[in-house]
Amino acid sequence: MTSPEKKTILLVDDTPANIQVANSILKDDYKIRIATSGPKALELTKVQPRPDLILLDIMMPEMDGYEVCASLKANVETKDIPVIFLTGKTDAEDETRGFEVGAVDYIHKPFSPIVVKARVRTHLMLRDAREQLARQLNEINNELQMAREIQLSILPQVLPAIEGLDIIARYVPMSSVAGDFYDFIVVDKKHVGVLIADVSGHGLPAALIASMLQVALTGQESHAERPDQVLSGLNKALCGKFKLNFVTAAYLYLDFERKKALYAGAGHPPLLVWERSSGKTRDIEENGLPLGQFPEAEYKAVPVPAGAGDRILLYTDGVMEARNRREEQYGVERIKGFLEAHHALAGDALADKLLDELWQWSDLHTGESQTDDITLVTLKFKNP
Repeated sequence: MTSPEKKTILLVDDTPANIQVANSILKDDYKIRIATSGPKALELTKVQPRPDLILLDIMMPEMDGYEVCASLKANVETKDIPVIFLTGKTDAEDETRGFEVGAVDYIHKPFSPIVVKARVRTHLMLRDAREQLARQLNEINNELQMAREIQLSILPQVLPAIEGLDIIARYVPMSSVAGDFYDFIVVDKKHVGVLIADVSGHGLPAALIASMLQVALTGQESHAERPDQVLSGLNKALCGKFKLNFVTAAYLYLDFERKKALYAGAGHPPLLVWERSSGKTRDIEENGLPLGQFPEAEYKAVPVPAGAGDRILLYTDGVMEARNRREEQYGVERIKGFLEAHHALAGDALADKLLDELWQWSDLHTGESQTDDITLVTLKFKNP
């Protein structure tokens, strides 16, 4: 078994006696490079492999230790190399200045072999730990990005083309992966079911459960026209698969041949309908229990207005629960008012405008620091 390769230390001091003492303390355990000036030290940091740690004298001609350290920290290639100052000064002001330019520690002259070895070993271990954490974080980020790509692939890549219906969707997760989900059961060009769902919690667990919904929804195609049966089927498919989470959901079935729509919910925020005839928005809430926890739960379908020019909005609770600086929620009433004020907008413009309203309400840039996933589906019945 081969022994681990020795770490490289760059020793920088313009006094030969100090170099000799420090070198004698460390040479048996480390590879030592020596520089007698600041410019030479900066030059040696470019040599591969770069030093793992730098012992740096403060008082030197041409370029003192503070300047050398500041230059190292300003360079992306050397900024993470730990620097320990070698000094005969013990003033708090001097040490504070050293920490301000990026040093990690001080070793005072005259050198104590025990102290020199201990501090060098400690900061090399700390650097190794930081690098290991950085590698692990990078691996986690790569895995999250892969998970995000997989999750996005289970969402509809193309929205259904249904005669007489304009469909627009927006999906804005609060993190790389999310617990929101939406999908469609397209029966034919005149019949379509729309599902929107929100898994409790966030992150990977919620995302995995959301992926189960896609599989479970395909099993409901034979009775797509029955919202109550679709939710009941989803509930039975999910029960027993997880313990700590639950799923709220809403399912809307549109039948353009018979000019009717049916809706059922499972613990989900109310469906909103802007009616052209009245110019008002009404909320429709017909909720059974959330999915995934109660195998015998039952659901009921109710009719939904489906007149020419009417708009329907399905959304997850990240929309209505968006909070401002006073911790006030955006709320259902504001969403209803928004639809009444902006009903004339085209579908894409309406969805984007609503998201902009939420960012302004929460004083956020797009998607920045969201407290919940946001998903919405808007449907407009076209004029004949």
